[in-house]
Amino acid sequence: MNAVPQLTTRLPKVGTTIFTVMSALAQDHDAVNLGQGFPDFDCDPRLLDAVNAALRAGHNQYPPMAGVPALREAIAAKIEALYGRRYDPGREITVTAGATQAILTAILAVVHPGDEVIVLEPCYDSYEPNIELAGGKAVFVPLGRSAEAGDFRPDFARIAQAITPRTRALILNTPHNPSATVWTADDMRALADLLRPTNIVVISDEVYEHMIFDGQQHESVARHADLAERSFIVSSFGKTYHVTGWKVGYVAAPAALMAEFRKVHQFNVFTVNTPMQHALAAYMADPAPYLELPAFYQRKRDLFRAGLSGTRFRLLPSQGSYFQCVDYSAISPLGEVDFCRWLTTDVGVAAIPLSVFYSDGTDRRLARFCFAKRDETLGLALERLSRL
Repeated sequence: MNAVPQLTTRLPKVGTTIFTVMSALAQDHDAVNLGQGFPDFDCDPRLLDAVNAALRAGHNQYPPMAGVPALREAIAAKIEALYGRRYDPGREITVTAGATQAILTAILAVVHPGDEVIVLEPCYDSYEPNIELAGGKAVFVPLGRSAEAGDFRPDFARIAQAITPRTRALILNTPHNPSATVWTADDMRALADLLRPTNIVVISDEVYEHMIFDGQQHESVARHADLAERSFIVSSFGKTYHVTGWKVGYVAAPAALMAEFRKVHQFNVFTVNTPMQHALAAYMADPAPYLELPAFYQRKRDLFRAGLSGTRFRLLPSQGSYFQCVDYSAISPLGEVDFCRWLTTDVGVAAIPLSVFYSDGTDRRLARFCFAKRDETLGLALERLSRL
């Protein structure tokens, strides 16, 4: 008899993500999909023209492992102009196959079996599986300084209590998914003070760096020398330029950290789509598209919030990203997963329950909407939600 291989899963807690589930449910019920975080509008035609030009120019073979030099130069120039820190394009910037790959690679580069990684939750769903694949242990610290539903500010006393001799890294995310909270300069200084006597590495997920509202500035770790010296900074061209399907991002880090990052990067993806890299390098010569992004998304945020203001949803602050969280407890006693399913099937608008962003499924009757949609899409969703 032919023996059938019996596998032991590396990720026993992982199933189909809620984003896939809710998007499929939205499609089945012809619901407006405000669940999964992607735009339903096109990118700038000039960017498509740049891709076409790169294809026609013959940029169709392997680029350098770390990325096309012109793109790494453009990234370094952008970071220096915005945040005041110069990264060496040759040794300190790597182009990645999206931000999710970048985060996994950073974790695999620094986390060894038995190491602990502090994860501030609610959090993006790839963090814990990435840590488990590296043989590490995720140590979850809830965001929030009060018991109020909707407080997602960092609690540094709790973070300090979570640090042990085995703590290898901390994952930071600002602007924050899912809560749309933005860390302040004081928050960054407090984190720097806390980590200064330690050897902890920071993995700073900054994919929403250009979506920040009401005159605030993005506090990249690149602005803070003590943090920058111990940090991987992750960002996403997909988020910034409305091309999430391209899966192109980048990492900036000090040379010693980047050397370890590239050891892993070269063996999990090696390199990234060549014509897209050349196109992005050319497109970045004009900074207007990312400099104008805060106003672009703030208008959509304000439109969406104004439409929700007449409903029984309680709006939580949306300081950055393209998400709006709501408290629906005045509408329904259902738990978050059941409410979001009902909202999709019976009301015709898909949302994401915040409980899926917690390791223990914390349920406070909160849901997340994505407003990175055409005005017509938001208008149809608001029309349906106004009936609640």
